[in-house]
Amino acid sequence: MNIGKKDKRLSVQTIRQADSDYPAVLQNRLGANAPARLYALGETAILRRRLLGLICSIQCPGSIVLKTFDTIRALRDAGVAAVGGFLSPMEQDCLDILLRGKQPIILCPARGLEGLRLGEKVRQAVDEGRLLVLSTFADDVRHTTAAQAVRRNNLVAALADALLVPYAAPNGKSWTTVHAALKRNQPVFTFDVEDNAALLKAGAHPFELLSVQHLSHREELS
Repeated sequence: MNIGKKDKRLSVQTIRQADSDYPAVLQNRLGANAPARLYALGETAILRRRLLGLICSIQCPGSIVLKTFDTIRALRDAGVAAVGGFLSPMEQDCLDILLRGKQPIILCPARGLEGLRLGEKVRQAVDEGRLLVLSTFADDVRHTTAAQAVRRNNLVAALADALLVPYAAPNGKSWTTVHAALKRNQPVFTFDVEDNAALLKAGAHPFELLSVQHLSHREELS
């Protein structure tokens, strides 16, 4: 990727808690656990958008995978801005679907941005100002671990106005993040299927497109 000297979006920026670009919602939801710094590549104005977070366990029942892809297409067509890690094969497929739309996207890797490989479509979306790569990890963190994935998921959840959780394995890493979001009274949506019985019992709502479509109509947070 060619880094433009004159375009701030195309160089890695450090956002500190005292900076105007730092999302206040992180401190409100994470308190003392809010990251001291964020590292950003792309259009930071996307941080002021209403966002739908995507969090899902790596192992996911096949029937839910198909429902997820259909839903992501509908969200893309509705113009809903999304934030996620997009690390697992299923999530990467979701990112590929979203990249075919026009809505903003925030991609949160569970490692530093130095040396991070971005696909051609991701680089193009960054160039176009519709994708922000955002991390809590400094440049010396070049490999992803399970603990870092949890921190990344917590960032995704805290940034989101609502969460779409296709599947969270009970007592897994995704479950821990989603349960914390439920305790903060954040809206969490999932598919109304037997495999999600535990998540629905914990307080998640059955997903309907109308439940989150309003996120596409409110451009930026005040």
